[in-house]
Amino acid sequence: MILNEDEMNAYGRKLGRSLVPGTVIALVGDLGAGKTTLSKAIAEGLGVTECVTSPTFTILCEYRTGRLPLFHFDVYRLDDPEEMENIGYEDYFYGNGVTIVEWADKIEELLPKDAIVIRIDSGKNPWERSLTAPSIAE
Repeated sequence: MILNEDEMNAYGRKLGRSLVPGTVIALVGDLGAGKTTLSKAIAEGLGVTECVTSPTFTILCEYRTGRLPLFHFDVYRLDDPEEMENIGYEDYFYGNGVTIVEWADKIEELLPKDAIVIRIDSGKNPWERSLTAPSIAE
């Protein structure tokens, strides 16, 4: 259970520090659940120095200032998973960086089998979140 934004950021930074090339992180959750907040924290853990924003209108943002390239997708506005073909998603998913996909359930069939799926659900209090996610070793 994540009780506040600070705990979400701490989890994301820790996860970001542990990632290796070729990792795909699939984020699933309702609007306002914290997908972009977690994405920003993961980027921070990777050492990204650029301002990370939600790529809702551009679908993809690339960040190359961290220890690994970060490819940040937001597929909310896609009508069909096949639209990912036009973007060349395989180059990102199977490349030398880390890929984060917000609204990943919309393209579930395209995700690699070893993608890290993180589901974020709202809790009882305003910023409380339930994360269905892998634990991270210290």
